Amino acid sequence: MVADLYTVSFAAMGSRCEVRIAAPDGDAARHIAMHAIDEVRRIEQKYSRYRDDSVVSRINAAAGKHAVACDEETASLLAYADRLHATSDGRFDITSGVLRKAWDFRNAVLPQTSALRDLLPLVGWDKVLHNGASVFLPLQGMELDFGGFGKEYVVDRAAEVLAVMGVRHGYVNLGGDMRFLGPRPDGAAWDIGIQDPRDISATVASIPISRGALATSGDYERFIEVDGRRYCHVLDPRSGMPVSYWRSVSVLAPLAITAGSCTTTAMLLEEDGRDFLERSGLSYLAIDHDGRIFRRTP
Repeated sequence: MVADLYTVSFAAMGSRCEVRIAAPDGDAARHIAMHAIDEVRRIEQKYSRYRDDSVVSRINAAAGKHAVACDEETASLLAYADRLHATSDGRFDITSGVLRKAWDFRNAVLPQTSALRDLLPLVGWDKVLHNGASVFLPLQGMELDFGGFGKEYVVDRAAEVLAVMGVRHGYVNLGGDMRFLGPRPDGAAWDIGIQDPRDISATVASIPISRGALATSGDYERFIEVDGRRYCHVLDPRSGMPVSYWRSVSVLAPLAITAGSCTTTAMLLEEDGRDFLERSGLSYLAIDHDGRIFRRTP
């Protein structure tokens, strides 16, 4: 007997989310999905910069004052951030979130040069002191933000909860970052469309996926247009200015955190992003500023 598919939708991390799994009935699907959703809520509460009691907020509040002790999970995320910084030539920097104070993507107004000039000295992962047991931001006003890979980490954790519960057919989707636990109940792959970055009602490709993860970064997610030029939310930590070479980058990987990190790194590396994607050995589809499509298939 082939189980039916059920979708449990919810909101988290500022995104529309869903767990879609095969189960005997709707009640069973909701019961199973809630375990994954509880894990999403746990991590969101622990690391959200919007909560004063989160780990991230406590670290940021202690900037320039004292070190903050880290548990094993936080230490592992900091270690991952360290690797991303090293493999991206310093472009992937989780201290660069402070630059959002200069950028307002709700209004089509560029930041004052002085605002960026004042914030740039607060950016620099190489300034941060961490040893696996604690972390210290040496300058008052410095901030950490796991937003560059946090959502993808949550996707993986939620998927692992479902796997432990025996789910073999389904996926977790947090705002477009997806992790697949197995094919459809009949064995067919999931057919996932890649959005056209210049037409939200259209797709540029369809990718069959049975297991693994898919993530996309693009200049269409949050942006403003000023004098005919698009400024997206992916900011170069060296200048504080948005990147502009890629319209979108999608990557397939075994883990969502790997896929998401690769898409963001490629965006940040701009014209060198394609070489980075090729060296990764992962499948990808990237669209440059002229609309040209580059891809590596499985």
